[in-house]
Amino acid sequence: MEESDSSALAAQLRLVIGQLVRRVRVMEDEPFAHRATLGFLDRDGPMTTSDLAHAQRVRPQSMARTVGQLAEEGLVRFEPHPSDRRKTLVVLTESGREAVRDGRVRRAGWLHQAIASELTAEEQRVVAAAVPLLSRMAELPDDAVRDQRRPS
Repeated sequence: MEESDSSALAAQLRLVIGQLVRRVRVMEDEPFAHRATLGFLDRDGPMTTSDLAHAQRVRPQSMARTVGQLAEEGLVRFEPHPSDRRKTLVVLTESGREAVRDGRVRRAGWLHQAIASELTAEEQRVVAAAVPLLSRMAELPDDAVRDQRRPS
């Protein structure tokens, strides 16, 4: 694939993924920052506020506010760090786990319906084949992709 083709593909992919993400997000009544934080805790286990901020690429002050709101809602609680008593871990509560599960079920349900009702069997196979490729791209570290063009 020529560079201009891959550049056009990248632009189209960014646009379409953004549209799909926004479409699924409108089904939620919880702010995205809250859902993302709960999701990180569900997948990765207890984390410090600083680690959560780093993982989501937000300022620690913003994450502290988000975590505080989640604690007020009873979705997270705080525990002392087991090896460093100066630190505090943010831990998902059972209510937080239920909120994560419920949100995932809603979003997956919408996607399932869209796939089943709007895509042919062949189109579904194409989408299924693309998932591992997109996943591999999503997991790349920030510095993994560098500008490979050589100066002219």
